[in-house]
Amino acid sequence: MASAGKADRKASLDAASWLFNVVTSVGIIIVNKSLMATHGFSFATTLTGLHFATTTLLTVVLKWLGYIQPSQLPLPDLLKFVLFANFSIVGMNVSLMWNSVGFYQIAKLTMIPVSCFLEVVLDNVRYSRGTKLSITLVLLGVAVCTVTDVSVNAKGFIAALVAVWSTALQQHYVHSLQRKYSLGSFNLLGHTAPVQAASLLILGPFLDYWLTNETVYSYDYHLISTSLIVLSCTIAVGTNLSQFICIGRFTAVSFQVLGHMKTILVLILGFIFFGKEGLNHQVVIGMFIAILGMIWYGNASSKPGGKERLPSGKSQRNSGLLSESSDVDEKV
Repeated sequence: MASAGKADRKASLDAASWLFNVVTSVGIIIVNKSLMATHGFSFATTLTGLHFATTTLLTVVLKWLGYIQPSQLPLPDLLKFVLFANFSIVGMNVSLMWNSVGFYQIAKLTMIPVSCFLEVVLDNVRYSRGTKLSITLVLLGVAVCTVTDVSVNAKGFIAALVAVWSTALQQHYVHSLQRKYSLGSFNLLGHTAPVQAASLLILGPFLDYWLTNETVYSYDYHLISTSLIVLSCTIAVGTNLSQFICIGRFTAVSFQVLGHMKTILVLILGFIFFGKEGLNHQVVIGMFIAILGMIWYGNASSKPGGKERLPSGKSQRNSGLLSESSDVDEKV
């Protein structure tokens, strides 16, 4: 009975974590689309810096109130994480500018096989045939939904390559650091958010000027756009936290696979709120294929041998740390 109750509690927390991530991620995409497309605020890197500054403020307040316990993260690991994370943000923005939308979407899809490769090489994880096929089905469905025109050039390919690998490494590192140092999600954010905020707020205005030929300081701020910026920063706290919670509780691959549900929701909500892109037959078929793949992945990866870390001394030690990290998240 006790084990069944613990399993039910874990399942409830897992579902709540995914729901938290989906709601905040889709919410921030809708808000940012309105801010950028409707009100012309095209300074994505600076906005991300503001997101992390807001997250930093919250972690400072929670530390002061005693809700976040003191923890340690060695400086080399912190700087390595921030390097991956910032290259991910900058790489994605540059990739979107230099590539067609179709190639940009294909590049994003390759993050799943790259994350699988990192888990196989670095974590000694092995996937069953069913799990591999389910991932392939998800990728096919999302590709049908989102990929239209595909054209590529040398500099765009390099930008996409940097974006994909840095994002995959950053997400893998979130999971690794939480296991290695027994860090909860808020603890890890408390270490990383201040450094990311400072670096992106310094770099952001210059990068945004390079990408848009406009400065963030010359933007005509008004009540609606300022309110949307504040709302975006507020939601971003939940987005950043939920990403760390989900990757900490699961893995970067599961986060990527099930995370494509957000792509489908964004397509649907974009049609509802903005009405510019219709849900044609191709998009609907792609959604159906992707959802089937996600259901299959959840079933296949949960079966014995579906996705497992091969036993080793290091793996066993990391498994213990992962359990401790998950307990911290549950308390937070």
